[in-house]
Amino acid sequence: MTKQQLFENIRKKGSFLCVGLDTDIKKIPQHLLNDEDPIFAFNKAIIDATADLCVAYKPNLAFYESLGVQGWIAFEKTVKYIKEKYPDQFIIADAKRGDIGNTSEMYARSFFDHLNIDSVTVAPYMGEDSVKPFLIYPEKWVIVLALTSNKGSKDFQFMEDVNGERLFEKVLQTTQNWATDDQMMYVVGATQGQMFEDIRKFAPHHFLLVPGVGAQGGSLEEVVKYGMNECCGLLVNSSRQIIYADSTENFAEAARKESMNLQKQMSELLKQKGLL
Repeated sequence: MTKQQLFENIRKKGSFLCVGLDTDIKKIPQHLLNDEDPIFAFNKAIIDATADLCVAYKPNLAFYESLGVQGWIAFEKTVKYIKEKYPDQFIIADAKRGDIGNTSEMYARSFFDHLNIDSVTVAPYMGEDSVKPFLIYPEKWVIVLALTSNKGSKDFQFMEDVNGERLFEKVLQTTQNWATDDQMMYVVGATQGQMFEDIRKFAPHHFLLVPGVGAQGGSLEEVVKYGMNECCGLLVNSSRQIIYADSTENFAEAARKESMNLQKQMSELLKQKGLL
């Protein structure tokens, strides 16, 4: 999926919502545990209930890998289902990979060759040769961790060098030499608020994947105020607020309601910015 196609889908749906499929076997409704594949059954119901309200899905690999082979099967079935039934959806493998070149090459092969997923999150700490193998695939995206929403982000990401340049700024500047904004995005946590102004100084045209709205306390209005650009440039992820809105047999309807609330807010914010 190209950057223009993603933007067109955002305008068509009046939404820049990404639904995070952080599916925990211990949190899904009890009645699904009788299903042959409860993780996939849960995901399928969530997807069917929200697909017209969002533009992306983000399965978090940790929740699938924790279940071994069965979890990986559920992950693959989920990806296949989205691609076959909702081909306009942008699929993000939230894997946070990043290793020496030949290892990253295998990770890239897994997600882009085998699964044909649109994008994968990558940790840039090991440098250019750990990210480059993901960038040889045309129309596939690398989403680089830049400024995250967790408390520990302050441990390293705000460290300054002798010139006062912070580490996340160095990441933004350096990685832009590896690919253009047609192939690279950045993870920036919604809890960073006004810091989006600083992000946009270094990456004015890139799409940003923004976790942390909802359960983590990030403000959608702040994200848009400081982070939206001329092509929206935002994929705002919500996971727990949507998928665990209800623990009964009505969980899918509740997920749809939460998604609809966010979509309506997003549509209004897009209109205010003159993008609808």
